[in-house]
This record gives sequence, C-alpha cells and structure tokens, in this order.
Amino acid sequence: MSRLRTYFLTGFVVLAPIAITAWIALSFVEWVDGLIKPLIPSVYNPDTYLPFPVPGIGLILALVGITLIGFLTANFIGKAILRFGEHFVNRMPLVRNIYKALKQILETVLSDKTNSFQQAALIEYPRPGMWALCFVSTESRGEVREVTGGPEGSLAVFVPTTPNPTSGFLLLVPHEDVHILNMSVEDAAKLIISGGLVSPDEMETTPALEALAELSEKPRSDADAA
Repeated sequence: MSRLRTYFLTGFVVLAPIAITAWIALSFVEWVDGLIKPLIPSVYNPDTYLPFPVPGIGLILALVGITLIGFLTANFIGKAILRFGEHFVNRMPLVRNIYKALKQILETVLSDKTNSFQQAALIEYPRPGMWALCFVSTESRGEVREVTGGPEGSLAVFVPTTPNPTSGFLLLVPHEDVHILNMSVEDAAKLIISGGLVSPDEMETTPALEALAELSEKPRSDADAA
C-alpha cells in the first residue's frame, strides 16, 4: 500500500501542474474567443459553417489587431490620432486619472529600460527581528530621498503578500537596511506563492550598498578590459 501511495503521489505531482496550466490556458483562450468572436461577421466566422467550434480564432485576431494598432500608432498619422484621443480623455475628470495611472503602470512594466523588480531582498518588517521578502523597485529621488534616506538615499521596495504576489506594500527603506539576496526574482516569487514550501537551496545575502557598489564597478571593469 505504501508503494501504491507513493506512485499515486508521484503521478499527481507530475500531472497536476500540467493539468492546471492547460486549464488556465484553455480558459484564457475561451475568454478571449467569447469577447472577439461575436464581433466577427458570420461570413468570416468559421463557427458558422463548421460542425465544431474552432478555438483560438479570437485570440489570433486579438494579437493581430493589437500588433496592427501598435504599427499604426508608430507613424506620424497614428501619433497624431493618439494625441487627439488623449486630449479628449484629458478633458474628462475621472476618466483621465484612471487612464494616466494605467498608462504609466503599463509603460513602466513593459518598458525595456526599466530595472524594476530585478533583485530580491530581505528587510526587517513589520518589526526588528522579523524578516520579509521583497523586490527592489527603484532608487528614491527628490524630496522622498531627502526625507527617507538622508544623504545616502533609500530604496523603494515592494513587499508582496502570500499567496497572491500582485498585492502588497510599497516601502521606502534606507540602503543599509536592505539585504540583497543572491536568489533570482523567479525563485523569490516561488517562495512567496508557495507560502515558503518551495525555497531555493542557498539564501546568501549581501548589504544593499555592497551590491550596488558591485553593480556600479562592473561597467568600469568591462570598459577597462575592452
């Protein structure tokens, strides 16, 4: 019986992630199809003349449409239309605040130049002696830097919640109180989502100032070597 139980648990561990991933992917495809397919004329909709539905048509059309919109807004005429639309949105009191916030968040997350969430770290939170896993977002600037970190400044860190890492707290912490982890952001996310059940083998830490100094010295050493 113990062997059968072991075999069952092994099979469950192997199949469960595959099944859940497939279910999430299919649910997403069906959701997009449900939004896009009703907009397709019946003449061009394969579901009208086939005895079975074709999954993924709506998703493909959505990807093509998004790419086409990106192409059009990259030229002069598209940029002019976009500016006109944003000018119209900016005249709407409540809508403009939501639009600007969403646009700024998406530009920050999707930008290739951003360094957000490139490092995992530990801070003492919510009290000394109790540690919380966090992601380093950016260096504080301006008035926030002067108030929170003094001459050395501070780091903006995001402390996610378990098991949903999309919610959490933004904290401004002095450099010396942020301990950069050698683990990757992916490993830190696994640790958070699993509630500590899945953890990397090594959790060596270095102070934030030392880690930032190493990062700043690396380009110099590369330039000297070149």
